[in-house]
Amino acid sequence: MPTADQGVLLRTVKERSHSIPLPEEIPIKKVQGNDRDLLLKMYGEMLMIRRFEETAAKAYAQGKFGGFCHLYIGQEAVGVGALNALREDDYVVSTYRDHGHALQRGLDPAALLAELLGKKTGIVQGKGGSMHFFSKEKNFMGGHGIVGGHVALASGIGWSIRYNKKDNVCICFFGEGAANIGAFHEGLNLASLWNLPVIFICENNHYSMGTPEYRSLSVADVSIRAVAYDMARDHFSGGDVLDVEQKVKKYVDAARAGEGPALLEISTYRFRGHSMSDPAKYRTKDEVETYKKMDPLRRAYDTLMESGIPEKDLARMESEVSHTLEQAMEFAEKSEAPPPSDLYTDVYAP
Repeated sequence: MPTADQGVLLRTVKERSHSIPLPEEIPIKKVQGNDRDLLLKMYGEMLMIRRFEETAAKAYAQGKFGGFCHLYIGQEAVGVGALNALREDDYVVSTYRDHGHALQRGLDPAALLAELLGKKTGIVQGKGGSMHFFSKEKNFMGGHGIVGGHVALASGIGWSIRYNKKDNVCICFFGEGAANIGAFHEGLNLASLWNLPVIFICENNHYSMGTPEYRSLSVADVSIRAVAYDMARDHFSGGDVLDVEQKVKKYVDAARAGEGPALLEISTYRFRGHSMSDPAKYRTKDEVETYKKMDPLRRAYDTLMESGIPEKDLARMESEVSHTLEQAMEFAEKSEAPPPSDLYTDVYAP
C-alpha cells in the first residue's frame, strides 16, 4: 500500500492538467497589531520593487540599456514575504530574475539602476548587469543566469554555515523549470544528507520562459520532489504577503534550530513576459487579467485600508517611493561609464 506522500505523487501524475491553475479569490480580512504593522512595512517594500521594475522597463524601452532584463512584476509577495522571515545576517541566492530579491535585502536602488545602465557606480561596477546583482555586505550571494546551477551553490553556503557552527539560514529562489535540472537534485540531496540550513523556494509562475508547466513537469506539484530527499515540504499560494511570511518563517526557524532543509513551492505569476524581449503570446489575455485581479500589491493595499490605515498614509508612501526612484535614476544617468581598462580588472583574484 502506498504511503501518504506516494499517494499524492500517484494522484498528481494521474490528474495532471493541460492548463495552468488559476488563482482562487480569497476574501479580504482585517489585520491588527503586529500583523498590521508588518503588512504596512511589507506593502512599502513590494511597492518599491514594483515601481523599480517599472522604472527599469521604461529605461530599457528607451534604449538606455540592453541585454536581458527579467522583471519581477506580479511576484513581489513571494520575495518580500519570504525574506522578511530572515535575519539580516542570513544568506540569499537568487536567479536571473533578481531585482526584487536584491531590493528586499537592502541593496541601494541607485546602485542597482546604475548597474543596469552599465555604470561604474553600479553594484558590481557595471560588470554584472540585470542578472548578476551581488552584495557580500548584505549576504546577497548573487543573481545567477545558469538555470538551476545556483541550487547546488546554496547547499555549499549551507555547508559553510554548518562547518563554522553558525545559526544562519540560506534561502535559495528558483523557478519551476530549474526543478528539472541535475544541479537541483544534487543540491537537495546533499542538503538533506548533511542536514543543511537551506530553504529551497520554487517560485512557480507556471511558465518556463514560454513553456507552460504541464508541458515540462512530470508532476504538477514541484514540492513532491522533496519526498525523494526526505526533507520537509510545503506548497501554497504567493498572493498574500503576510501569509507567505508566516509560512516561510516556520521552516526558517526549524532550519535555524538544526531541523534541516525544506522545499517550498509558492504559486505566483509574472504579469510581464519572461524578459523584456518576450511578447508573451503563449498565454491568453483572459488568463493574465484573471491573475491581475489577484495582484498581491493590490491585495495588501485593500487589506490595509480595511484594517484602518488612512489612505493618505499609503499615498505618502507611494510619493516617497517615486521620489527615491527619480533620484536613483538621475544618479544612474549622471554616473560615469567604466573605462576600457576595467576590462582587465576583476578577472583573476589578486
